[in-house]
Amino acid sequence: MRTLSEVLSQTVVRFPQRLAIADGAQRITYRNLDERVDRVARGLIELGVAKGDKVGLWMPNMPEWVIAYFAIARIGAVVVPMNTRYKPREASYILQNSEATTLFMVDTFVGIDYLEMLGKIRGALPSLKHVIVCGQKGSNSYTFDEIAGLGATHVNDGKVAERATRCDPNDNVFILYTSGTTGNPKGAMLSHHNIAENAEQVTKLLRTSEQDIFLLAVPFFHCFGCVMGIMGAIAWGASIVPMAVFKAKDALQLIEQERVSITYGVPTMFVLKLEEYHKGKEDGSAYDISSLRSGIMAGAPCPTKVMNAVITELHCNTSIAYGLTEASPVITMTRFDDSVKLRVETVGRALPRIEVKIVDDDRQPLRTGETGELACRGYNVMLGYYKMPDKTTQAIDGEGWLYSGDLATMDSEGYVSIVGRKKDMLITGGFNVYPAEIEEYLFTHPKVHNVSVIGVDDNAMGEVAVACVIPRPGATIDPQEIVDFCDGKIANFKVPRYVAIMDHFPTTQSGKIQKFLLSEQAEQLISTGALVKLSRRRG
Repeated sequence: MRTLSEVLSQTVVRFPQRLAIADGAQRITYRNLDERVDRVARGLIELGVAKGDKVGLWMPNMPEWVIAYFAIARIGAVVVPMNTRYKPREASYILQNSEATTLFMVDTFVGIDYLEMLGKIRGALPSLKHVIVCGQKGSNSYTFDEIAGLGATHVNDGKVAERATRCDPNDNVFILYTSGTTGNPKGAMLSHHNIAENAEQVTKLLRTSEQDIFLLAVPFFHCFGCVMGIMGAIAWGASIVPMAVFKAKDALQLIEQERVSITYGVPTMFVLKLEEYHKGKEDGSAYDISSLRSGIMAGAPCPTKVMNAVITELHCNTSIAYGLTEASPVITMTRFDDSVKLRVETVGRALPRIEVKIVDDDRQPLRTGETGELACRGYNVMLGYYKMPDKTTQAIDGEGWLYSGDLATMDSEGYVSIVGRKKDMLITGGFNVYPAEIEEYLFTHPKVHNVSVIGVDDNAMGEVAVACVIPRPGATIDPQEIVDFCDGKIANFKVPRYVAIMDHFPTTQSGKIQKFLLSEQAEQLISTGALVKLSRRRG
C-alpha cells in the first residue's frame, strides 16, 4: 500500500530524467516535477493548510493541476476536483459542502471569467481562506507562482517530509463529487490506496512502461483523468501530454508530434479522431500516428464499427473500462486478447482483487445470465460519502459490497454486460447527468408548474436531456426560453437539448410520473420532427 506521494517519489528515484509532462514548450522531468510539488506543498504549509483540510482544484488540464494535486496529497490535505463547466451555483455548493479552506483556480478559460464567478459566491463561503490563481490574480488572492516562491524559501526545513510521513495510505485524499439523484451532489471520499492501486491495476492491463506517452484530453477533474490518467502514467514513469480542450485535429497533431502511445476518451472522441484521420488521408495531409498502440474507451457503449476502426485504422488496441467514482473508479475492463465482440457487448471482467456479483432487489445473488444490480467489493470501494452517513450505508453494506445502481448480467466466464441503469441518470458526452438536479433548477422558473427530465439517444453525445414542462395556469412558455434559462446557470452538458411543452404527464395510480412513457412520447415526437433540438445561445 502506498500514498500518492510515495508513488511519485518512487518513480522519481527510478526515472529522474524521464519526461513527466510535455505541455507545448514546457518539458517537465520527474525530478523537476517532484521539486515543484515540494515547493507548492511547502507554500501551502506556510499558508496554514493543515492535514485533512479540503483544497479545491478548479482548473483545466494543465501542469499546475498535476503539481497542485500531488502537493495537496503530500501534506495530508484532501483534493476536491471541480468541473470546469460549473457555474457559480454549482461551484458554491461544492465549496460549501466540502468546507474547502483553499482553492486553486484559473483566472479565465475558454472565454469564461472564473474570478468573476468566484466573486459572486465568495461571500457565502466562510471556510474559504485562500485563493491561488493560475494567471492574473484577483483581489485577496495569490498567484500560483507566489505560493511556489513562498515554499521555495522554506523548502529545506523538513516540514514537507514530516507531513508526508504522517500520511497513511488509508487516509482520505480525494473527495470527488457525483451528481445526486435528489439534486445535491454527493462527495465520494477516496483514499490514497483506493486511487494508487486502481490506477496501477488498470494501466498494468495496458502493459504500460516508462516508454509510454499518454495523451490526456479526458478532464483531470474526473476519475478518468486524475486516476486512470495522471496516476496511471506516473505509476510506471510514463509521460503525460495534457489537452485542456479536446479537438480531434489537435489530438492527432499531438499524437504525431509527441509520439503518443496511449490515448483515453469516450467513444465520441474516438469517432471524431477517426473522422479527422480519414479527412487527412483524403486531402493529402495524413497524420503519422504510428506511435499509437493502446488506450481506454469508457463512459458510453461503443458501436462495433467504431471499435473495429479504432483497432484496424488507428492501430490502437483499445480496452473498454467500466466503473463509477465510488469504485475509484474501474471495476471491470476488457483485455487485449478479448474479441471485438466482447469489447462492444461487454465491459470485460473484474480487475484483480475486485469481486463482482449481480443481485436482485433484495440484494440476493442471481444466477449466471440473470439481470440485476451490479455490486463490487475490494480495495477500490470508497471510504463513504462526505457528511452523508445515511447515503453511505445505502450504497455500501456491512460486508463491504458497493451497490452501483447499474443493471447488468454476468456470464459464466465473468464477463459483465451493462443493460441499463437502476438509477435515474443519463450519460452525456461521458458525464453523469441526474435529471433530479436539472428538475430542481427548472422548478425555480416562474412559469414552470411541473417538470420531468428524461434522456434520449444522441449520435454525438450518447444521450441528451429532454425537459418535459407543464406551464403554470395562464402562462405560455417558448421551448427556447427553458434552454436560455439553463444556459450559463448549470453546466452546459446538463442543459436540455429538447423541450416538450405538455398539459399533463402520464402517472401511476399513486401519482408517480411514468418516465418510460414520457421517453416513448419524446422519441416519437423527435422521429416525426415535432420536437426539434434546440441550441444554447452561448454556443
